[in-house]
Amino acid sequence: MRTQPVINIFVFGILAVTACGLLFLAFMSNAGSIQNGEEPGGRTIIDAVGREVNVPETVEGVICSGSGTLRLLTYLQQQDRIVGVDSIEKRGSVIDTRAYALANPQFGDYPLFGEFRGYDNPELILSLDPAPDVIFRTEDAGGDDPDVLRKKTGIPVVVVRYGDLTAEREDLNGALRTMAKVLGPEERAEDVIAFFDGLIEDLHTRTTGRTQEEHPSCYVGGIAMRGPHGFHSTEPDYPPFEFTNANNVAGGLAVRGSHATVAREKIVEWDPEVVFLDISTIRLGDAAGALYELRNDRAYRGLRAVEKVRVYNVLPHKSYNTNYGSVFANAYFVGSVLYPDRFSDIDPVEKADEIYEFLLDEPVFSELNATFNDMIFEKAPLD
Repeated sequence: MRTQPVINIFVFGILAVTACGLLFLAFMSNAGSIQNGEEPGGRTIIDAVGREVNVPETVEGVICSGSGTLRLLTYLQQQDRIVGVDSIEKRGSVIDTRAYALANPQFGDYPLFGEFRGYDNPELILSLDPAPDVIFRTEDAGGDDPDVLRKKTGIPVVVVRYGDLTAEREDLNGALRTMAKVLGPEERAEDVIAFFDGLIEDLHTRTTGRTQEEHPSCYVGGIAMRGPHGFHSTEPDYPPFEFTNANNVAGGLAVRGSHATVAREKIVEWDPEVVFLDISTIRLGDAAGALYELRNDRAYRGLRAVEKVRVYNVLPHKSYNTNYGSVFANAYFVGSVLYPDRFSDIDPVEKADEIYEFLLDEPVFSELNATFNDMIFEKAPLD
């Protein structure tokens, strides 16, 4: 007759152990989800490569991995969200052409999370305090695969395609919109996209409706690509030429959409009427680079543009990916040189700072210009 309480106690014990076990499993499952960057109650973002990424409802801190990602973050006016930087932001340079970095010198004081171009260090990322809620990463970044990086750090990794202002414009728009969706300032992303659209439309409007004879032939040399280059370095679809309907002598090359190296003989054959130089070429020193070649190479000395002193320096637009603000600043200067009557109301320096102020909240042209001995948007000294 006294076995009933014993049985009840035994059953109760089993139930209690079972309940505790279920609670423990639930806790471990939840902890595992958070460790894998899948915080319960978060949001699902589809990134540029089609990955479903669960991010927190509220994102406070981020890091930007790969070339150009931090630049886009500054365009969205969200630079205060970063909690660490890669090595390019900390190493400094005597000649720095990244307008976004000049506008944000504080980046050099942030803790390091890895090497530039996406070679991230998971241990350094995990040591950041505060820790990032999300990692933004360009598709072409080096180092770990984004899923591997997520597993190593437990932090969601959102991949974006940096894109460009011409053939890959939708990738650029998508990057801005994806980052804004994660962070919140979606209206700012649309403002930036509309700003770019407005500049392109204005440039096209100013330069259409002319006969072929009214479009002087032109060439841009010394284009930087992972470092400075000589006069043979160009871009067949150089955006400032594209936006101003310029007669780019290199435009017919088969490698449109990428950097191109042109033989001296071909440039002499083209014999452009106007030449523009990416001023970063002077980083090669006094005995090399495009300016040196135009001064000393007999073949180049015979070019019409050199003989008539129609050689002009423009802003570098390639440094840790494309500097979009500098692309548009160059386009307005190029337009003012090729079609002065159509750009008589434009001061290229003032326009450059107007562009930088919209994108970066800082007019940095004078700082960029001082880096190159105040030679930007001036005739190149050929003597």
